[in-house]
Amino acid sequence: MSVDVYLNFNGNCREAVEFYAKVFGNSNPQIMTFGEAPPNPDYPLPEAAKALVMHARLDVDGSNVMFSDVFPGMPFTAGNNISLALVTRNEEDVKSWFHQLKEGGSVTMELQETFWSKCYGSLKDKFGIEWQVSLEGTETAGK
Repeated sequence: MSVDVYLNFNGNCREAVEFYAKVFGNSNPQIMTFGEAPPNPDYPLPEAAKALVMHARLDVDGSNVMFSDVFPGMPFTAGNNISLALVTRNEEDVKSWFHQLKEGGSVTMELQETFWSKCYGSLKDKFGIEWQVSLEGTETAGK
């Protein structure tokens, strides 16, 4: 299990990832845009979102640091653009952490299967801390 830092940006995520990749000696960072995600006919992707970064990850001296642009229209406050990501291969841990952390807090995205994880959810706990919980190694794209 790991606890990873997740940073959000307001349209300049690609620039930030490329900068940090250079600083920390990561050649060719993997960057996925919202436009590369599988389309959902119930939620058509606005043109303004297609080139924005949906997810990127860098190894910074043995620690994962993950990155994303906020989706157009979502709030962004510099200084509050960080969350903690709990990533594990144990689905029961994901569920337990999520349900305990949401007590007194607010759920951003209920636990659900996504194209990148069989079990993912996000929330803000009762102390105002943003959390993402994710089951690792269960990508569902194309299944």
